[in-house]
Amino acid sequence: MSRTLNKVMLIGNVGKEPELKETPGGVPVTSFRMATSESWKDKDGFLKEHTDWHTVVAWRGLAKVIDKLVTKGTRIYVEGRLQTRNYEDNDGNRRQVVEILADNMLILEDRKNGKSRDDDEDNFDFDDDFSTKSKEIEDDFDSRFDD
Repeated sequence: MSRTLNKVMLIGNVGKEPELKETPGGVPVTSFRMATSESWKDKDGFLKEHTDWHTVVAWRGLAKVIDKLVTKGTRIYVEGRLQTRNYEDNDGNRRQVVEILADNMLILEDRKNGKSRDDDEDNFDFDDDFSTKSKEIEDDFDSRFDD
């Protein structure tokens, strides 16, 4: 038996406001673009940087949470898996898209307006499909990636 693993973990910044839509059956789905960057010094000592852009898709309860709490520029951790989709564009050309299907998301910074991450939780209906990490794990994760 062959065992496989399809796991993605990203830390980066949201590049565009998340967009919440619903399927014809009423299932919420949110998508957004996320940037991850790396930097290094080249052989001449000059600092170089490369940014990759990822399309992230979240469904159901996680889609609603992302729509409510995440904005452009927010630094987040996303955990999920890769999915490849094929489609035909308006000109009849076959296209292929690689997306991250998010299973979990953590906000890695406090909201810019001074509110804490917990301020909205009391007034929001978290779906059973959305799993949350404990505050202890989140704080430990934040401390390892502070600039």
